[in-house]
Amino acid sequence: MSFPSFFAGRPIAGIALVTVAALALAGCAGGSAASPADGGTDAATATSLADFGALTDLETAAKAEGQLNVIALPRTWANYGEILDLFAQRYPEITVNEQSPDVSSAEEIQAATANEGLDTAPDVFDLGLAVALQNTDRFAAYKVETFDEIPDALKEPSGLFVGDYGGYMSIGYDSARFPAPTQLSDLLKPAYKGAVAINGDPTQAGSAFAAVGLATVQNDGTLDDFTPGIDFFGELNAAGNFLKVDPTDATIASGETPVVFDWDYLNAAQASAVPTWKTVVLPGTGYAGYYNQAINKDAPHPAAARLWQEFLYSDEVQNLWLKGGARPARMEAMTSSGTIDEALAEALPTAPGDTVVPTEQQSTAAGETLGQKWATAVQ
Repeated sequence: MSFPSFFAGRPIAGIALVTVAALALAGCAGGSAASPADGGTDAATATSLADFGALTDLETAAKAEGQLNVIALPRTWANYGEILDLFAQRYPEITVNEQSPDVSSAEEIQAATANEGLDTAPDVFDLGLAVALQNTDRFAAYKVETFDEIPDALKEPSGLFVGDYGGYMSIGYDSARFPAPTQLSDLLKPAYKGAVAINGDPTQAGSAFAAVGLATVQNDGTLDDFTPGIDFFGELNAAGNFLKVDPTDATIASGETPVVFDWDYLNAAQASAVPTWKTVVLPGTGYAGYYNQAINKDAPHPAAARLWQEFLYSDEVQNLWLKGGARPARMEAMTSSGTIDEALAEALPTAPGDTVVPTEQQSTAAGETLGQKWATAVQ
């Protein structure tokens, strides 16, 4: 199985793959949905649009619920603001409750646990791969109408979680204050004293996890062992260059976090608030990743949760990810069908010639290594 060519803008061979298709998770799926012929659809067990009948039937069920709880969706993250507003405009009968926009993937799961059985529980999740793999028992299997157009490498076969948008790990920096890093070791220089931050805790946040992964492969390591990446951040900390502040739009705008490891589409978006902000995808081996959508199996608004998924994987919203600088999961199929926004696709930055993505086994091993070594390395 080869990595989807749309991710890099051209085919890539011989790289590590997200082998979610090999996961034996079918037993985690919920029971089959009741059919309309049985007296109505049970939205909580519906596994596809066909269980409702048609999109209009799902829309009716979701409008009757009247609420959708989303979590961890910053409005500047991959164009989520425009996407949320479009959903609210299209379905004014459904109130979108935007909860805790800045929490990590792991904290999304914690929120679901803390609010289980309550109307305030998240209906849906947006998760990094490592956290998604660890929490499949929390998800309801659901295949959106366009499921077959999503590459196998980006989805769990029954639809427990599905990749939606992605990009490359990059370094964003204020070019008015710092020189452009041309290799990872540049960040160890005195010029970057107290300036380099990562987006969260790598034991909990997907983008921070990927930052350590990038540091690993940039230091001639492999994703089988994240130790070289942890060692790099240990060196960065010893040099006094590692800034232990979780970057946000506000800290970047104020200059508090002037050099940031983050996904290329997130770093690129900062230029609208900080005109001197630049984004670099380092030469050599790149690190790519997708964020995954999933439905809470205990969602208080199960029809609205499924309508949200159908909305996210529509042509219109896939192009809105592209507008936000991210690469949508259906990009290859939409390019073939002529529904992709060609101007936005052509505006994507050049991708690394060699790219890696961790497998399930590598993600699990990396999480264990980070749990054992990270805190000591950067204390």
